[in-house]
Amino acid sequence: MKSNKISWKQGLVIALGVPMLILPNIGYFAGYVGVFSIIVWMLSISQGFLQNIAYGDFALMYPEARGLPGYVQAIFKGKSPEDYDINKFIGGFSAWGYWMAWNPVLAIFSLLIGTYLHGMIPALGSFSEKSISLVAGAVIFTVLIIINRKGLSGGAMIGNILAVVALIPLVVLSIVPIVTGQFQLSNITAVSLFPETWSWDVTHILILLGIMAMAQWSACAWETAAVYAPDYEKPKKDLPKALFFCGLICLVTFVLVQTACVGTLGIQGILEEPYSPMLLMAKMSFGNAGAFVTVIMLMASMILIIQTALLGSSQAMQSMAVEGNLPKVLAETNKYGVPVKAMISIAILNFVLIFIGTPSAIVAGSAMGYVIANGITLFAYFKAKGDQKILAPKWWKYVGLGFCMLNIPLYLAGIFYINKLDYGMAPALIGVLVLFLFVPFWLYARKENTGKKKMLKAGVKTS
Repeated sequence: MKSNKISWKQGLVIALGVPMLILPNIGYFAGYVGVFSIIVWMLSISQGFLQNIAYGDFALMYPEARGLPGYVQAIFKGKSPEDYDINKFIGGFSAWGYWMAWNPVLAIFSLLIGTYLHGMIPALGSFSEKSISLVAGAVIFTVLIIINRKGLSGGAMIGNILAVVALIPLVVLSIVPIVTGQFQLSNITAVSLFPETWSWDVTHILILLGIMAMAQWSACAWETAAVYAPDYEKPKKDLPKALFFCGLICLVTFVLVQTACVGTLGIQGILEEPYSPMLLMAKMSFGNAGAFVTVIMLMASMILIIQTALLGSSQAMQSMAVEGNLPKVLAETNKYGVPVKAMISIAILNFVLIFIGTPSAIVAGSAMGYVIANGITLFAYFKAKGDQKILAPKWWKYVGLGFCMLNIPLYLAGIFYINKLDYGMAPALIGVLVLFLFVPFWLYARKENTGKKKMLKAGVKTS
């Protein structure tokens, strides 16, 4: 009988798309914190190491649960499946936050693909970046839904192929300027660590907390290597290996990419092309022809992360519906067991996001959900850990509690403030509105499920 277990190397491959999440933030971070943007990634990856040990431990404690949404729903649930109390709401709300974090990745990278295509192909110059992004998103979403409609076999194949090349364009575009001498260390060392206007007042501390919240969305997302802990051949041995090497790869790539951009283009150069600085790097290093090849590879890697987000967010949505936290129509799957209706819903929502948003604005809103999910999950870990020593020692629960309090309220306050600062109160409140859109969905699901149970008790047959 064929084993479904995976090696730690396969667990590592699953998370290889994560370094692509730096792309929406290269220019945004440089604009706010200048050269310190390099250190932001170092700090965030370090946070990822500590948090992901807790998540790996959680995964071994509750092997039947899946991912951050699964852990919280396993800890915070009603006394019985019929109960819709505050515990069940908290579990569902955390899962919704995690879904809100991964779902907009489709729109973010479709917008980036549109930006890169617009800057790379002269014939597209007469079209707006937004219209190119809309077409690219429509094509990519449709193709990926078709590929994945029969389950993981087709999706896993394209995912594995793209994972092999995911890091190549990022690493090559970062190293070549250093080798060719286009990288100037003075762009980093001869300027202030922070912009000249920076001061350590409440406003700038909130900005830094917001930046760190957005960095967490990118640099800590390799929890996928941790949450697959029960699937490893030797979980207690394989998990630390997967975590260490995945974290190491993320540390090197995130720091390398930001350092290369700052050193080659300078802060001002990055700000001239905040959403596609890697295109400038490619043209400087390889000319227009070489840039075309490397950027095509870069966009292939973007499709990898879109694929990952589509699968993850649709499965999260389906699991919430199965748990009774979302309307049951989203729990439906096709004959292959794939939640196609959830996929289509996600694709439509992201198409709307492409139409109304920019990459950094969507990241800021998405990071709000990730902060909520991390905060609640880490508190659930603190609550569940007890005196167990599985992967981490029993006192690691206090590490989890510390990062829980960092996420809520500190990161949450920072990400709300930076949303308001950049885009005004209305867009900031839209992020909060999307977060709390879960409430009417949950109330509808409660009515739907309690009504069905009453009918069953009365002896009425339901479909």
